[in-house]
Amino acid sequence: MPLFMDVHEHVDGLTADAVAGAHQRDLEVQEGHGVRYLRYWFDEGSGKVFCLVDAPDAAAAAAVHQEAHGLLADSITPVQEGT
Repeated sequence: MPLFMDVHEHVDGLTADAVAGAHQRDLEVQEGHGVRYLRYWFDEGSGKVFCLVDAPDAAAAAAVHQEAHGLLADSITPVQEGT
């Protein structure tokens, strides 16, 4: 399946615990969309979050966030892993 990087430009009140909780909710619903959220990175200072996701398409990746917690990404970009 293709890989995507989704970017949340500014999540108000972002904390490590909040991101971990949102990611856990993604993991709980992802199977129903044929998606696997693999990793995430964040910066509390700016409120930015980056999620790496294995998904059939960007819409499926977005559907997981919508169902899990409603925090939709500002962009979802197809990416390839480098060696």
